[in-house]
Amino acid sequence: MIYRKFQEIRLSGLGFGAMRLPVVGGDDGNIDENETFKMVDKAMANGINYYDTAWGYHNGNSEIVMGKALSKYPRDKFYISTKFPGYDLSNMPMVKEIFEKQLEKTGMEYFDFYLFHNVCEMNIEQYLDPKYGIYDYLMEQKKNGRIKHLGFSCHGEYATLKRFLEAYGKDMEFCQIQLNYLDWKFQDAKAKVDLLNEWNIPVWVMEPLRGGKLSRLDEQSESELKALRPDEEIPAWAFRFLQSVKGVTMVLSGMSNMEQLEANLKTYEEDKPLTEKEMAALMNVTDRLQSKKSIPCTACHYCVSHCPQGLDIPYFISLYNEHLLTTQDGGMGFIAPMALAAIPEEKRPVSCLHCHSCEQVCPQTIKISDMMSDFVEKIG
Repeated sequence: MIYRKFQEIRLSGLGFGAMRLPVVGGDDGNIDENETFKMVDKAMANGINYYDTAWGYHNGNSEIVMGKALSKYPRDKFYISTKFPGYDLSNMPMVKEIFEKQLEKTGMEYFDFYLFHNVCEMNIEQYLDPKYGIYDYLMEQKKNGRIKHLGFSCHGEYATLKRFLEAYGKDMEFCQIQLNYLDWKFQDAKAKVDLLNEWNIPVWVMEPLRGGKLSRLDEQSESELKALRPDEEIPAWAFRFLQSVKGVTMVLSGMSNMEQLEANLKTYEEDKPLTEKEMAALMNVTDRLQSKKSIPCTACHYCVSHCPQGLDIPYFISLYNEHLLTTQDGGMGFIAPMALAAIPEEKRPVSCLHCHSCEQVCPQTIKISDMMSDFVEKIG
């Protein structure tokens, strides 16, 4: 197992994510405890010492099962992480009650790592509002030793990440973002990594395989990558990419079965960062993946200046592209609906008048009205 230095401790480079545990009968809330226990035993035996869960994973049962799975091990042999569920605004006034309940659910006396969960456009105001006391309470728990390291996860745009850092960054010890070679360009994860490096905040990675989408590629892409590394499996390329990114300390993988765990353990037996040639090839794969379902907007903003409603059309196109890519093959898309929820209703895609004024000035001749209608239909 590869290890990374984080302050005074030694973390396994691969972390065990508990959002996609094996389940019984396809019921996300019914975790297969026996299989999960076997996977945790295997992970522990092979050097994984970081386990990431959260209040809402598996309908609230992930914290319970992970607490059971880890209870047989000495407390100083693993690090457990969980999060305050600010993705649900109704939780904002209940930080104390939720934190105490999380300790109870996991059977822990303290959390090694604790996060503000999913800082984004929808909840940034509430997270920063002192009336909820979230920051003050979590800092108090850290002072009391019930939180050893405090950080946050972020699915928001660059500006939202920057705003949170400017408010609380001096006290944040790590930041968890969606990072993979597709989102390096697609969600401009590179800019977020650069910002975190500027703040000297270590990067925790979620969605390294983008929900499994990067575990299999089209025939041309797989052939190109195999020519460069014949013995490397396709999913391993996603992890080798992350081994090449400055600032990455922890890579979380949500593994659903023993086969996935064993494959990831094999990958993390050694560091094998990409060469310049290999990185260029992987970026070509990224471009190919994006082009399949993407509207080719260049964000010139000509459309915005001609929209009688003043809608941020380039932003909607970027969200639309993200939603299409995420929901293909039956995937669940939450980023676009979450981002739109933070926008006043009169400024959302549903307010498009279909007057076609924007289309008359679009250099890419994008059928913007059709896109708006389809977006509204897909989001609901």
